[in-house]
Amino acid sequence: MQRRREPSALLSVDTAITVPFFDVDSMNIVWHGHYCKYLEVARCNLLDKLGYNYTDMKQSGFMFPIVDMQIKYIQPLVFEQQVIVTASLIEWEYRLKIHYVIRDALTGAVLSKAHTVQAAVDAETKLLRIGCPDALLDKVKLLAP
Repeated sequence: MQRRREPSALLSVDTAITVPFFDVDSMNIVWHGHYCKYLEVARCNLLDKLGYNYTDMKQSGFMFPIVDMQIKYIQPLVFEQQVIVTASLIEWEYRLKIHYVIRDALTGAVLSKAHTVQAAVDAETKLLRIGCPDALLDKVKLLAP
């Protein structure tokens, strides 16, 4: 299977997920709200690879809550289906914006597309910060061509 990388992505990570029974409804398809969990698993893997995960964020004095999330459901996910969630970092200077593509692991068919936006918030004051902290930007600089 050939994976297409987001053209403007600085970093992309693939995460394999097998749809568990407890995520499906009586029609054997994944309830729409569970897709958020799959995005979160992929996002955590991406942040780990970047070297600035949620623990690092907290240690640097920042939180990055989700402020926007959009999901396009193309085909339903079903029980025991193996999928690949590709998470791609596309914005990082003023906010974290991550694009996601969920594909069938066997056929490569695109099943869903999504994106999330996270904003930097000072952990102590709880104030929104305009721009990402240097701790994140320093990690990005190590990856930039």
